[in-house]
Amino acid sequence: MTDPLDVQELSTITLRREGGIEISLIALGARITGLMAADREGVLADVVLGHDRPEDYLTVGGYLGATCGRYANRIAHGRFSLDGRESDLDRNEGAHQLHGGRDGFDRKIWGVASLSPTHVTFATHSPDGEMGFPGAVDASCTYQLVGDNSVLIEMIATASAPTMVNLANHVYFNLAGQGAEPVLGQSLKLHASHYTPVDATKIPTGEIRAVQGTGFDFTTQRPMTGAMPGPDGLDHNFCLSAPLQSIAGEYLRPAAELVDPASGRALKLWTTEVGLQVYTGAHFDGSQPGKAGARYGRFAGIALETQKFPDTPNHPQFPSARLDPGQLYRHLVLLDLTPDKT
Repeated sequence: MTDPLDVQELSTITLRREGGIEISLIALGARITGLMAADREGVLADVVLGHDRPEDYLTVGGYLGATCGRYANRIAHGRFSLDGRESDLDRNEGAHQLHGGRDGFDRKIWGVASLSPTHVTFATHSPDGEMGFPGAVDASCTYQLVGDNSVLIEMIATASAPTMVNLANHVYFNLAGQGAEPVLGQSLKLHASHYTPVDATKIPTGEIRAVQGTGFDFTTQRPMTGAMPGPDGLDHNFCLSAPLQSIAGEYLRPAAELVDPASGRALKLWTTEVGLQVYTGAHFDGSQPGKAGARYGRFAGIALETQKFPDTPNHPQFPSARLDPGQLYRHLVLLDLTPDKT
């Protein structure tokens, strides 16, 4: 487990555009700790949840801003079979594994592999058998400024033996500003015509179901208030259905659009991945220390986690999460925070 004394020595790396976006990062979990974005009048606000002290990311929990892995999201009963070999994983959510286990990638102090005024690359190594996963994995996460209002995130991994890999960025957004009113007053659009239903423990049933006519239908932009499928809001994987398009020099598909009508701050999220976990932060209860004295209550932020589907290793009908030696896992996320000036 990461030594808290080392965490206190971490320094913040900040990338910024003059008059534009500014992103702050730390090596613990290759994590976003701040993201300044402009409203329609050009006024900047920090739009991601976090903590003032690096050690709080270990003690409070919640994965705020982290790069999660080896397998982001859930694996049922902490096990899967690969080429006839059963892997018995660390279980940290009841009977299941969540976000790679108790000592997942979010708790590692990643090395800084390269740094410039417009990018930083973090790197880490996961030995064979860590948290129960087969094969050693080398991973990196690069944050690159693109234009005045966008950040490109590139997550890469290679493996020494056949294994399962699914990395995800776990930022919680509130476009009104971190510590502002609940995020449900903002409007959401998802480029997803289907989702994966779950059981009572949030494990996919294996079905892929159409969103049409359900509380999961965000195929057109609409306020989240009063539009949730239940009192706890969303904590579900959506199956991204838009084709890949050329943007920012890469081929990405649109995944989500979030708008704060009051300020005009907006987020367009693009990815190479096939899934998007949308979580509206029902677990926040006011006890979590935020930044600048904020306390995060219920629905304080929304996580938009591009990913493989949850529990994919146990559902052969889902798009594969297998990574073999000689293959490259490459997962891109583009965060476009150009404000809506209408």
